[in-house]
Amino acid sequence: MARFQDRSIIVTGAGSGIGRAAATLFAAEGGKVVVADINDTADATVQAIRDAGGTAEAIRIDAGSEEDVAKAVALACDRFGGLDVMFANAGISGGMANIFDTDVSLITEVLRVNLIGPYLAVKHAAPRIAERAGQTGRGGAIILTASVAGIRSGAGSPAYSASKAGVINLAMVSAQQLSGSNVRVNAICPGLTETGMTKPTFDYARDANKMDRVGRLNPLRRGAQPEELAKVALFLASDDASYVNGQAIAVDGGLSSSHPVTKQEYGRTAV
Repeated sequence: MARFQDRSIIVTGAGSGIGRAAATLFAAEGGKVVVADINDTADATVQAIRDAGGTAEAIRIDAGSEEDVAKAVALACDRFGGLDVMFANAGISGGMANIFDTDVSLITEVLRVNLIGPYLAVKHAAPRIAERAGQTGRGGAIILTASVAGIRSGAGSPAYSASKAGVINLAMVSAQQLSGSNVRVNAICPGLTETGMTKPTFDYARDANKMDRVGRLNPLRRGAQPEELAKVALFLASDDASYVNGQAIAVDGGLSSSHPVTKQEYGRTAV
């Protein structure tokens, strides 16, 4: 497949996890990718893409800095002649403290990266994507990484959950405000996924021989791998999703499909 042949793409948080998986897949399908991350792990992602015959450029940015986001957009336009896709994926967890034990400075930082970051991505990327869409006659796309924690309680800290709820609404508002531009905006809502953010959980489960408990609350009874989330992001960025706009897609093994109920076991009813 070459759904992104010669298309210019930015992926933030692309030094690891979902971002790295997405950047690699975009490049494998012909995309020219700006790999953006606050860490120098972006270089390893770029090297892997180039080793596989793809095209990529690395840039170190703070996803919550307007100046840095603008630089990433400028790089894509300068190197690749414009911008077709922005995947605003970068985020931080903010720990697990409850409302009463969370310092305001932590909430402020989580919102800065997780919500203001995607806002800045839309603000700076959308005009360039719309410009490119006008030149090529094909649509462009923005994908934001939200979370199931933004849908309802129980999947993250107050700060993290509030930030991701904001991302979901931002996707909807942005889609409306970009009416007529041929730029679509959608969000993905990952469930438990094995990334740098969740590495301690997965490492503990493996060391304690308790991997069967990871993701046990969703119907698939497992956690996700980054590629499983990245493939949904690529779908939303592609022409295959040309009529999908303003949506938040849960990719969580079915976790968010139910309110708490008495658990049913396959083939029998739990008492």
